[in-house]
Amino acid sequence: MENIGTVYLVGAGPGDPDLLTLRAARLLQSARLIVHDGLVDPAILAMARGDAVLISVAKQRSKHTVPQEEINALLIREALAGRDVVRLKGGDPFIFGRGGEEVEDCRAAGVPVVVVPGISAANGAAAAAQIALTHRDAASIVSFVAGQCKGLSEQDWAGLAGKGRTLVIYMGVKTAPQIAEKLMADGLAPDMPVAIIENAARPEMRVLRGVLAGLPDLVADEQVVSPALIVIGEVTARTNIQLAHIAQEATA
Repeated sequence: MENIGTVYLVGAGPGDPDLLTLRAARLLQSARLIVHDGLVDPAILAMARGDAVLISVAKQRSKHTVPQEEINALLIREALAGRDVVRLKGGDPFIFGRGGEEVEDCRAAGVPVVVVPGISAANGAAAAAQIALTHRDAASIVSFVAGQCKGLSEQDWAGLAGKGRTLVIYMGVKTAPQIAEKLMADGLAPDMPVAIIENAARPEMRVLRGVLAGLPDLVADEQVVSPALIVIGEVTARTNIQLAHIAQEATA
């Protein structure tokens, strides 16, 4: 057991290196082996020590360069060989990051695991766009869903969005038409405000606003690409309202 390494499951946050936790930054700067996702910003990878080995296991929708089972096996193999491994994931490892699967397999193989949480994509994107996911006047419930999961049309999303609720959709760019259709079929008003946050917390970030019925056209017309989050709910319109008030006061 003394020769077994530890797998550190580390959240890289939404992209900006300044949003890393102190522990994540220390691990990056000391690690000799880093296994990272494709969405980890190059500026974060640049923090690694000069002699560190970086292994990319980047994933694309419906196409994995390295299947999840092989990633798990890689982590276990390296740890059993006595090497510590930093497994670096965008956002937080336990929010749509498959971190749970990696922990389970490592523990089953007798490999110790340490989880270092990161700022989730939802929290980071909302903060960067100044969209409060909860607000006393608009929302007291927040739900996170995956927009490209299997059986999307069969899932019951009724009650996830609407009055007093905020819905955050990960990985929903490609399925925006189905998402809008499904939510409206489940009773959500076509004029419910929505926002798309692309490349959150990065210099090239864009925040696009519209309504639910126009979500597919907004994605297509603006050529939105991943990484991007879709936020649905009254909170997405509040920033525009506040800016309008400020502009009116400035010209009064």
